[in-house]
Amino acid sequence: MLLSGSSTGAPVPGCRAASVLAVALALSIGWGVRGNWGHEYGAMIPGALSALAAAIVSGREDWRRRAPYFAFFGALGWSFGGSISYGLVLGYAHSDSPPDVLYGFAGTFLIGFLWGAMGGAATALAASLERRRLEEFFLPLLAIFALWVAWDYLALFGLLGPEELARLNWHGTDWVAAGVALLVGAAASLVAPSLAASLILHLAAGWWLGVLVLVEALGLHLSPPRSDNWAGSLGMAAALLAFLLRRKMAPAVIAALAVGLFSGLGFATGLLIRVAGHASGIATNWHSVLEQSFGFIAGLGVAAAMGYLAPRLPLAGPEAGARWWTEAFSVFFVVVGITYVNIVKNVLVDPWLSNRVVPEKMYGVPAFWWFNAAYLALAALVAALIVAHRRRPLAALPVSALGRAQVLFVVFLWWIVIGNLSRYLPFPPVRLVTEGVIHLNACLLTGLVLIRPREPDEPPRRPGIARTFARKLALGTLAAGLAAALLYTAIALRVAEPGDPAARFRFGPQAVRNR
Repeated sequence: MLLSGSSTGAPVPGCRAASVLAVALALSIGWGVRGNWGHEYGAMIPGALSALAAAIVSGREDWRRRAPYFAFFGALGWSFGGSISYGLVLGYAHSDSPPDVLYGFAGTFLIGFLWGAMGGAATALAASLERRRLEEFFLPLLAIFALWVAWDYLALFGLLGPEELARLNWHGTDWVAAGVALLVGAAASLVAPSLAASLILHLAAGWWLGVLVLVEALGLHLSPPRSDNWAGSLGMAAALLAFLLRRKMAPAVIAALAVGLFSGLGFATGLLIRVAGHASGIATNWHSVLEQSFGFIAGLGVAAAMGYLAPRLPLAGPEAGARWWTEAFSVFFVVVGITYVNIVKNVLVDPWLSNRVVPEKMYGVPAFWWFNAAYLALAALVAALIVAHRRRPLAALPVSALGRAQVLFVVFLWWIVIGNLSRYLPFPPVRLVTEGVIHLNACLLTGLVLIRPREPDEPPRRPGIARTFARKLALGTLAAGLAAALLYTAIALRVAEPGDPAARFRFGPQAVRNR
């Protein structure tokens, strides 16, 4: 367990502050790295790391056996919020206008909540659903992924020109991706009805409903002229909670609300630190401080939610899944897929080229294609190892579920940390507060994940989840969001320096209204 002791008062192995610290550091590191690569792909990193860390330190052997699923679903859950634009929302809190500052803190709480609610629910699904239910997600998700990749490559290779893309722009939203998910979810629900197909359909429909009602009908815009993906994310979160409540999936509801609460507070608190940092006159990367602080506080939410669920969910025995390949795919997706779609930005978005880390072309071939060839070799190796291990267990991999989960975690963590560090070569001193801190935290986290968990480490059983707990948590979230926005606004107005170059305005004569 992460937070609770045993019912007899005796300490439970793994039930220490170190366990909570491990999960918080995992999300902090992931979010610090996510700030460099950005968007949905970058947000997969903290989702996978925090979910994996929670499984490892949970003290539950069944969760450790499911480590690949924890990483896969955690990554997907946290990725949804990556489409939300929040740069201007942060800037509002740097202004000297009370309505703008209040709006900035309230907006960051909302965005943080949306991110954490989706991530927390997805992590809880990996812990609470039967394996066969988890396996039902993979075929429709593979269809969605394939169509998303095809669409991305149409734009990447110029098959869709600027004029075509401009005509397809609808409030700057990812409506094509949401439309693909809606069609696949509807088709899967008709052809092979399942909980997975129904959830995908509900999420996609919720996205469309959110944009159509909030943006089209009511004309609401969170931070014009930026994209309105926030409305789709809000619709998805509402659809998710409605779906979970109707299906009486209390563990996922609890995790969604708890992680959403901590994430909202974490984002608002990180923003307050950034405002105070700008006012202090200390020259450093305060935005990265915001990101890592947000990740740490949100990680505390993951630890709290999974710590609450760990002693209350029934233990699952050894599970022989009908689709064994889903576990193998999860490993490949995390180790190769998530790392590729992020690290490729080092050469695709130009830092390696502009910093002359690699030449633009080698023997007449662009660096992008050399990178792809190198990654293809890595992908082939990982796939071959997975297949070989399926046929005959590799001696290099531990026999225990804990050991395998630790290997997956450490390999993924350092693959990401080193890939992120390579983005900033030659290394400037200003990056010490980012990559330097991330490196030190990764060293500490590696030690915690490898040393603290013990085997075997089964948690004691406790009564089920109280039905009133979710309602109290929902009310507490609303109260905490309002209180934090008001308190942080008062503090920011006292400490902020007038004329902060990061200031933006949503109201009054200085507001930017380009819609």
